[in-house]
Amino acid sequence: MTTKKAGISAPATAAPEDAPAARSRPRRAPRADERQRDAERSRALLLDAALEEFARHGLAGARVQDIATRAGVNKQLISYYFGGKDGLYRELQREWAEREALFTEENTPLEEVAVRYLERGLADPRPARLAIWRGLAGDDQHTPEEASAIDTDLDRLRRAGERGEFSPDLDTGFLRLAVMGMVMAPIVMPHTAREASGLDPHSPEFRERYSEQIRLLLRQLATTDPGSAHGTG
Repeated sequence: MTTKKAGISAPATAAPEDAPAARSRPRRAPRADERQRDAERSRALLLDAALEEFARHGLAGARVQDIATRAGVNKQLISYYFGGKDGLYRELQREWAEREALFTEENTPLEEVAVRYLERGLADPRPARLAIWRGLAGDDQHTPEEASAIDTDLDRLRRAGERGEFSPDLDTGFLRLAVMGMVMAPIVMPHTAREASGLDPHSPEFRERYSEQIRLLLRQLATTDPGSAHGTG
């Protein structure tokens, strides 16, 4: 509402003369711990997004912009944190190998290790799919962490052989390969698993039945005299 005087419109009420002028408050600079949390969060988002894109398209087919968009961050952060797409790919390999090294206890039975890998792979098939892409691309370069994880697997198998879990005639390297194939088959070839079992490979029923079959199969490898068993390879 306004009042008129000499043809001039003026506000009915004026702001008090002593009212403070509107001021914009300066933004507080983030503390060091806040910057660290933001950096860790951005790295984690990028690694998860990269795993998704690499598992879908492989290293060559994955696009930096798609990874950044999925992560919800600026694509320049990929170069900042990882030195580019290749560095991000290698960091994924390194982190996965580190987690694998802590996945099982030292003397866990072979059948239990295999079933754990199966359950983990069915819950998140992306690492197995990425492994397939690596094979198709001819990428046989291992990070130090991956090489260490392979050595750990072979040492675990040798100890399992000494406990009599499989015949000394079996080579530990080939046995590792066979178990990996048995575990990865329903993860990377779900259609074949469905044809073989008549079950949805993502269903709890398939996981339960296939886990039991793996256990039964690996038990058939056991020797009757554990003291005479010595893995080779």
